[in-house]
Amino acid sequence: MKNPIKTVVATLCVGAAGLVASPPVLAWPDKAVNVIVPFPAGGATDTIARALGNHLGEQFKQSFVVENKAGATGSIGSAQVARSPADGYTLLVSSLAPFVVAPHLLKNLPYDPLKDFSYLTVAVQTPNVLVASPAMAPKVQSVKDVIALLQAKPGAVSFATSGAGSSDHLTAELFWQKTHTKGLHVPYKGGAPAITDLLGSQVDLSFQNVNSVISHIKSGKLKPIAVTGSRRSPVLPDVPTMAEAGISGVDVYAWQGIAAPKGLPADVKARLFDGIVKALKDPVVSKQFTDVGLEIVGNSPEAFTQFQAKEFARWKQVIEAGGITAQ
Repeated sequence: MKNPIKTVVATLCVGAAGLVASPPVLAWPDKAVNVIVPFPAGGATDTIARALGNHLGEQFKQSFVVENKAGATGSIGSAQVARSPADGYTLLVSSLAPFVVAPHLLKNLPYDPLKDFSYLTVAVQTPNVLVASPAMAPKVQSVKDVIALLQAKPGAVSFATSGAGSSDHLTAELFWQKTHTKGLHVPYKGGAPAITDLLGSQVDLSFQNVNSVISHIKSGKLKPIAVTGSRRSPVLPDVPTMAEAGISGVDVYAWQGIAAPKGLPADVKARLFDGIVKALKDPVVSKQFTDVGLEIVGNSPEAFTQFQAKEFARWKQVIEAGGITAQ
């Protein structure tokens, strides 16, 4: 007959050995988090990522390291995130380009934006503003004047953009489609050179993100005609919306969102979302964004997922109707 005391002791020893052998479960984050920005350093998306990364680092007591992986309309960095483990240690901070534009412009895209990401939140958005160069400003006092000019000179009035398929290009194309007009598209390699030539009157007009040209508008170097938001921009309260100017269907926002690889654990997703919203509500971070015309969004993961799908379908239609291709 077995000794019951020895049996109990043996069982306890086996259980204790099992506890010692099992590795401890570490809470996220227990190491640095990589934040991929699929565009060059110094741009709006990069600035937003670094501001949020600094705040998240303070919240979670870990480094949020921003890494720029630019190229191919943001698809190179986005593909890297899509291929990364869904463990909360790789994030993507990007504009709308890789999420809703690149899929319709680039062949053999190395990721599927509808299937390969866990969408966390749209951090900020900003409307575009139709601005006139110094030489063009005296000729156009309103959207009606711009339309009349385009009708009088179809395909001759130049519109600067930061590149084929960019937010400013797609907004111009949508504007032409809605007004049954056509301008001359002049693509640049980025917003900075486009704005430089606009200031020098080498080009006539441009739809630029409000935050990119607000300083030039306030200094009087560029003339604002209308904004593409559903309401007036807080930093341009005297500038009408396109709808107020009589043009419907041109409500456009450039936006920056945050995503992770598909399959992000629910608890990590919830902590990240809460942390990002807390960062967006921080007075210092919020002021940094709103002072230049960025509007805080911070919508839910579910709302972002639905919004992404809607934007995906919308810009697909505009790109196909305009015959837009990557250049």
